[in-house]
Amino acid sequence: MTTTRKIAARLVAVTGLLVAMPAFADDNVDGAYDVSFEEVANNCTNVGMALGRGQVKVTKDKTNLSVDIERIPVMNGVPGKNGKLKATSKLGPTSITGLDGKFSVAGAVAGDKLTLIFVAEYYVKDKSLCTQSWNISGERKVAAAGTKK
Repeated sequence: MTTTRKIAARLVAVTGLLVAMPAFADDNVDGAYDVSFEEVANNCTNVGMALGRGQVKVTKDKTNLSVDIERIPVMNGVPGKNGKLKATSKLGPTSITGLDGKFSVAGAVAGDKLTLIFVAEYYVKDKSLCTQSWNISGERKVAAAGTKK
């Protein structure tokens, strides 16, 4: 099985888990989260990103959802129910010279815990080059006293 198929199989598995998530998840997904990245798959040679720790910002209104990961184009989607998230970016330039990228996340927020799978697809002249994916997990940052979350 190719790495791309493995990634697709993992996405299907994660989506299945999200459908089965407990009902205690709510729609309060807004916030900044301190997260860690665990690389799941990578079929890129000599290109790609190394991610360890960082911050993910999620904003939601009635019709729009945006997910902002440091150094990655903002990903947009439609808000899901029960804390579910799914967003993608448009294909565009990356910080890696000569590569374009399309980025996507899928996951959920339960309480103050964020769990996502993040996929980066790289392209050269509109042709697919390689794919990387990470599991992202972390906790919502607590706002300092006297400030809003």
